Amino acid sequence: MNLSFYKYQGTGNDFVMIDDRSEVFPDTNLNLVQQLCDRKFGIGADGLILIRNKEDFDFEMIYFNADGSQSMCGNGARCAVAFSKFLGIIEEKTSFLAIDGPHTAEISDGLVSLGMGNVSSIDNAGQDFFVNTGSPHHVRFVENVDEYPVVTTGADIRYSKTYEPKGTNVNFVTPIAADQIHVRTYERGVENETLSCGTGVTACALVYGDQNNQNEVKIKTPGGNLKVQFESEVDGSFKNIILIGPAEQVFQGIWKN
Repeated sequence: MNLSFYKYQGTGNDFVMIDDRSEVFPDTNLNLVQQLCDRKFGIGADGLILIRNKEDFDFEMIYFNADGSQSMCGNGARCAVAFSKFLGIIEEKTSFLAIDGPHTAEISDGLVSLGMGNVSSIDNAGQDFFVNTGSPHHVRFVENVDEYPVVTTGADIRYSKTYEPKGTNVNFVTPIAADQIHVRTYERGVENETLSCGTGVTACALVYGDQNNQNEVKIKTPGGNLKVQFESEVDGSFKNIILIGPAEQVFQGIWKN
């Protein structure tokens, strides 16, 4: 099997991208997804994305985590937009479908502004918070996120009884300015820390912005910088949420097996 692929990254969150408009990729073969994402025996990535045709939309993004599970991925969606522009499917603006529903986006000078889904609420999780931004996120504020045991503590929360059976992503946050936070993330499906997580930084920005009367929050991650804009509603919900950051092609190739 010869499979043409492209590798993209968005603030260090990296993805195997496949133009599957002909729908030849065996998307039920999760072992293949895992093999392609394997950093020792495959291409290596946090996830795999298929771009397919979809009626009434410019394209559909089919996203797989490295373990073969599916979810919404904000950085992956930004990379899907950049890839779709590269393929000539879109120009500057787009409307596409993901697992959590329709999205809009714009791309300009390498920056992708992604319209996220509305968020109904921020929920308390003990002394921490829980937000669903298309994927579930547990948010914890810590004093020094650089020194925090993200992997061990993240795994404990991800596999806790509270989030059985599917688990959750876990984000650790340290404010570094009035309008900026530093975020590290343990990602479900990757089962490790990733350099960035789009739905995760969105969740953290909503919590921090809600607490500090900010409607635009800058986010530092180990893989780079992002920005989230949003509008707060009186009922505690959020709308017009936009995740902004870079997405770039790293390389392309042919996988042979």
